[in-house]
Parts: sequence; structure tokens; C-alpha cells
Amino acid sequence: MATPSAAAPVDPVLDVDQMSLGSISVQGDDEPSEDQAQAFLSALVQSEHLNLLVGAGLTSAVAHAASACPAAGMSGVIMTSDSALDASLEAAAKDSARRALRGDGNIEDRLRVALTALPGLRLLGDSRADLLDSATAEALETLARQIADTEKGILAGATLVRARSLLTGFLRAFAVRVPTRDRLHVFTTNYDRVVEWGAEHSGLRIIDRFVGTLRPVFRSSRLEIDYHYSPPGSVKEPHHLDGVIRFTKLHGSLDWNSDATDVVRTPTPFGSIPDKSADLLIYPVASKDRETAEYPYSDLFRDLSAALCRPNAALVTYGYGFGDDHINRAIRDMLTLPSTHLVIIAYGDPTGRIARFHSEHRHTGQVSLLFGPRYADLSALVERWLPWPAAEPLARAQVEIMRASDAWSRVAPGVPLTSGGVS
Repeated sequence: MATPSAAAPVDPVLDVDQMSLGSISVQGDDEPSEDQAQAFLSALVQSEHLNLLVGAGLTSAVAHAASACPAAGMSGVIMTSDSALDASLEAAAKDSARRALRGDGNIEDRLRVALTALPGLRLLGDSRADLLDSATAEALETLARQIADTEKGILAGATLVRARSLLTGFLRAFAVRVPTRDRLHVFTTNYDRVVEWGAEHSGLRIIDRFVGTLRPVFRSSRLEIDYHYSPPGSVKEPHHLDGVIRFTKLHGSLDWNSDATDVVRTPTPFGSIPDKSADLLIYPVASKDRETAEYPYSDLFRDLSAALCRPNAALVTYGYGFGDDHINRAIRDMLTLPSTHLVIIAYGDPTGRIARFHSEHRHTGQVSLLFGPRYADLSALVERWLPWPAAEPLARAQVEIMRASDAWSRVAPGVPLTSGGVS
């Protein structure tokens, strides 16, 4: 008698709005308690070490909120005059993307393959190396224009003011921390400057690895530099300055360039293209961890691992599709520490990678989820679900005053209680 074959495992799917925060677990049309959700997130935001990882979904959300015209996205090809070389590169890029569950891939996958092939062609003395070098430089310029067009579209959006307000509210919900806690560390895989633009309008000060004003240079030294101030007339130790965040761009940036000796950030207005876009220093999405060994990305990924993999650390992801294996590995390592926690906020999951990651780790009790437009739309998230840490000290003081007033009214009916005691 033939033994029936085991059913093939079914991939997990996220296809309905759902919230899973601690004891809160709702799906579909069920209505969660805003107070409970905000209380959970408020406690998480005050974790000892808080990290925020944002991906392309944040830029898309801000562009949508601004009613910006959609940009070209990450499209683009690398074309030389050698059709055989072009076909080989395209096939390799598609194969790499499909193995990483990214469909047919995009310009990042093509750039990664081209940049991998270029040294090999030069080593062999192949004349096609010059053709590929020129085509790669042209592709980088195209990518820079697409990124700048996205920024420019946000600035030209019909509802720019609302988008800016939502972005600043999103950032400040995580950035406001009590002085005894470590600074918020923001990581992004984006090349655009949406986070920097939002931080500037929020009044947040950014600490990163660049040193200098006229020509900021990337430094490998990892010093715990911070901002403090001394209140007038105070003889005590300096106080932590509010509104300071640490910031790391894991894949490079539109305004990063490399010269003969240094990695330099070229001051470039939001929505503009740097003068030397051919020298744009970006890091096409990696499929293997060995690609993170190159400078300066080795330093950036060490910062990520050091920030995540420590006790009592929390990570919130927004708009990140879990498509980068080297980042996912660091998150998995973080979850091996029982005191850590991960909150995934995602509008959608077209590749299924979020569902797979969540399914792998949700039984640990260390992974929470806000999924779908109802919870992850930037407007709904900021206005309904995220806490308002800046108002919490006033709210707590209000509660204490009300409690004291209620107790006093029972002791001395009719006698008002003032801040100085009995009036």
C-alpha cells in the first residue's frame, strides 16, 4: 500500500489588516483599543535601547501624503554595445533577485551584478570592461536622477504641509526619550534624504559618522559623542539635550561621494542632484554578507549589529520589506536575546518576506505586528496608534494633581487646593 505523501508546506500570507501587540491581537474589521495599543507602544518607545529601521515604504508614504506624482522608481537597465554581455548580466541579475524573492529585480540588482563583474573583466584584460564601466556610470546617474525626482515630487506635492506634519510626528514619536535612556538610533536603507528633511523640520539634531561642516568626512572612529547643556546658574552635571538622534544610512546616500582618500558628504539641497553623480556612493542591495566587507559599509553594519544585539533593545521597522539578508541576519541575532523586541509596521507584503519572517519568530513572544492600511498608513499610524511621548510628563502631572485634589477635597471640603498648599 502506497504511503501518502506529506502535504507541501504552505507559505504564510499576510492579506488582511491585523495588529498583534502583546495581549492585543485583532484581524480584519475587529476594532482594537487605541489606549491599549498606545500604552504598549509607549512602553516600547521607552526601552533602554530603541532603534528605528525605515525602508522605501516611508518615502512612498510621505510622497503619497504629499499627493506627489509617482516617480520612476528603481527602474533602469545597464546597456553596453555588447549584446551578449548585456544578456549575461541581465540573466544574472534576474537569477539573483528571484533567489532573494525580489521578483525580476531592479536597477540595484543590475548594478550589483555589474559591479561584481567589472573587476573580473579588468583582471582578464577584457576590452568589454571599459564598456561596462561607462554603462555602470550612466546607470548610477540615472538612479541619482530618479532619487532626486522623488524628493522633488514631495516638495511639489499639493499637500506638502500635511506630509511634512505627518513625517515630523512620526519621527518625534520615537525620538522623545527620557534622559536615562539611550538615544534613538535611526537606520535606513534609502538613498534619499527624506529622514534628514523630516528631522530638520522637526528640530531634531543628527549624530552620524561624518565630521566637518564645509566638507563632512566619514570617520571610522566610533565615539559616543552627544549633546548636553548646562542650565543657567546650575552647578550640577550637564543635562541631556532633547531632540537628538543617531543616524546611519546602511546603503549610502544620494549626497555621498568618494574621492581619492575619503568618503565625503556633499551638501546638496533636498530635491537636487549632486554635481558628481557618477561618483555616487551607494550600496546596491546585497544577496550575500561578504559584500558588506567593503569600506565604509563594514563600519555601518557594525553599527547596526552593535545597536541591535544587546539586552533590552527594541527595534521598530517601518516600510522595510525584509529583502536584505545581511540586515535580517542582524535582526535574527537580536532575537536570540530574550529581553529584546521587534515591532514590524508594514502597509503591504508583495514578496511574502515579511510574512515568512513573522511566522518564523512570532511564537517567541518577541515580535509584534501592525499590518495593512488600517494600521500602517502613515496618517492612521501617527494620528491613531503612535504614542505622544512629549505630552506624557504633563499627563502624568495632571493625574497626580487630580489625585491630590480629590484626596484634599475629602479632607477639607470646600477649601481649594493650590500649588502652594491651602489658598
